[in-house]
Amino acid sequence: MATYKNSFGYFVLPVMVLAFLTLQAEGQGLKVGFYEKSCPHAEKIVTTVINEVMAVAPSLSGPLLRMHFHDCFIRGCDGSVLLDSPTNQSEKFSPPNLSLRGFNIIDRVKLALENACPGVVSCADIVALVARDVTVANKGPFWEVETGRRDGNVSLFSDPINPTTGLPPFFANINLLKQSFALRGLNTKDLVVLSGGHTIGMSHCSSFDSRLYNFTGKGDTDPSMDPNYIARLKLKCKQGDQTTLAELDPGSFKTFDDSYYRLLTKRRGLLQSDAALLNDPETRAYLVQSTSHGSTFFKDFGVSMVKMGRIGVLTGSQGEVRKVCSKRN
Repeated sequence: MATYKNSFGYFVLPVMVLAFLTLQAEGQGLKVGFYEKSCPHAEKIVTTVINEVMAVAPSLSGPLLRMHFHDCFIRGCDGSVLLDSPTNQSEKFSPPNLSLRGFNIIDRVKLALENACPGVVSCADIVALVARDVTVANKGPFWEVETGRRDGNVSLFSDPINPTTGLPPFFANINLLKQSFALRGLNTKDLVVLSGGHTIGMSHCSSFDSRLYNFTGKGDTDPSMDPNYIARLKLKCKQGDQTTLAELDPGSFKTFDDSYYRLLTKRRGLLQSDAALLNDPETRAYLVQSTSHGSTFFKDFGVSMVKMGRIGVLTGSQGEVRKVCSKRN
């Protein structure tokens, strides 16, 4: 899901770190309807704003969904990805997050909520609710979002690119992906289900350039990718292109559906981390099952999103409820 390059070599997870962060994924203190009394129309306000945005800027759905992933995977779901820094040293400015868009939409939602219920709804909860609402707006599943998160005060440039606990890179193999998810208390099914979020959104050509032009450093292409798909991508992405965007789910990138999985089974995954899902018996089996009449993808996606939304949350008296999502109170 991340779109950046770094110097990842071996991805070895200390057992103590794994145990600690897995415990942090339980989400104690969260519940559906947390704002029922303190801000009864909170979720309706979020949905109204997002529907207005989707009507004029549907391309923001993918980035806004991905924002929740990038937030939760670093320091837990605490809104730390939203914080600005006068010296550009917060998560927002780290390489994996430079492709994120829609921060102004989060601010727009926050303003509407502050007008209705000042100082009540956290930015971390807004990110989680927005992820659900952009999915629904693109004909995807609805799920009940647990709320009650508080906003964190720490946001470091180095965290997303940490070689052990950072965001999984777009060139990750299946073992690295499984280890990264396990670090957050998520299993292999969660990995393949949440990867299905790539059914909406786009990626820069630079994220898969090597697969088209220089896969092993010899001017070759990735042999695991459909040659016809490579030829089509080369028409859009010239070697070294840093600005052009390509659809993660060609022909259906504005609709939340199972076509992403269908493309993967045809060896048309755009990123190496997409194609990696073919290299594990459990993830591959889910790809096949999700393109059949017995698909449970929509239901599973909601379940895994709730599970991801519990990672490392701050609740009760921890953290704060920011008045402005981009800065601490």
